[in-house]
Amino acid sequence: MELELGGKVAVITGGSSGIGLAVADRLAGEGVHLALCARKETELDAAVRDLAARYPVRVVGVAADVSRGDEISRFADRVAGTFGRVDILINNAGIGSNETILDAPDSRWQYYWDLHVMAAVRLARIFVPIMKKGGGGVILHNASICASQPLGHEPIYNVTKAALVMFSKCLANEVAKDNIRVNAVNPGLVLTTPWREYAEDQAEKAGGRWENILDQIAAEKSRLSRFASPGEIADFFIFLCSPRAAYCTGSTYYIDGGWLRVVK
Repeated sequence: MELELGGKVAVITGGSSGIGLAVADRLAGEGVHLALCARKETELDAAVRDLAARYPVRVVGVAADVSRGDEISRFADRVAGTFGRVDILINNAGIGSNETILDAPDSRWQYYWDLHVMAAVRLARIFVPIMKKGGGGVILHNASICASQPLGHEPIYNVTKAALVMFSKCLANEVAKDNIRVNAVNPGLVLTTPWREYAEDQAEKAGGRWENILDQIAAEKSRLSRFASPGEIADFFIFLCSPRAAYCTGSTYYIDGGWLRVVK
């Protein structure tokens, strides 16, 4: 299927690993130029070099923490100076939280609010006007099944991802007239570094192998009894980025292996 994405410019936060890197790889394979940011500069530089070596597209990377407004501005200035346009924005940066409501201080709530919600707000304020000048664009928010079906060990993550989904809907309503499509994606179990680290921590506390911990989680949560690969999630992102999804906006899509227990 021709996705008609060649020559476009995509901005991806959290683009050096996991789902973000998988989306970057798929987009580059379609001929999309990339602007990536992530906190870990060494990991980001390696991702940029690899993508640029394998695909005939321009790839730039900026080490930035998108929970901070000043670093978002620095990243956006680099994007504007390099490309002068943005067609696709993937708000992917995020991480699990792991706390209890009664023990978590205000500062922890504020950090995840800034990371998961305000980063998307700030990036929209910067890049929507650029998209409008270019005739339109696509914005995708990588949220989580936890926005609807919370995990007990990360209430802050659950709350902020739910807020991100609502922000996505509100933004979609506001910019539809400008030919900008906005959607949220709620993945379920995806085999990324944070899940492995969580399993390793649980295995250290209880004994046993971390792989068995993940197998138990998959058997309990997913009707397919497995984790998705980042690439499987990225394939759906790429479709939503393309004109093939031209009638898709203001929606939230679940890619969860049947984990969600209700009809949405």
